[in-house]
Amino acid sequence: MVLKVIELVGSSSQSWEEATKDAVSKAQETVKEIKGVDLIAQTAVVKDGKITEYRANVKIGFVVE
Repeated sequence: MVLKVIELVGSSSQSWEEATKDAVSKAQETVKEIKGVDLIAQTAVVKDGKITEYRANVKIGFVVE
């Protein structure tokens, strides 16, 4: 088995967990057999002193056929 790893950034207005789920969900639309996700970094956009967007930088591993 050979795995390929891609790096993506997911975003959410709710949480870093939701941002991570967003990245996996979007990847699943075009990538088959996702086997794992590695959370690399968590960042956020701040406006007027409040977090308005959570971002999760992730690596997603999937099987290459």
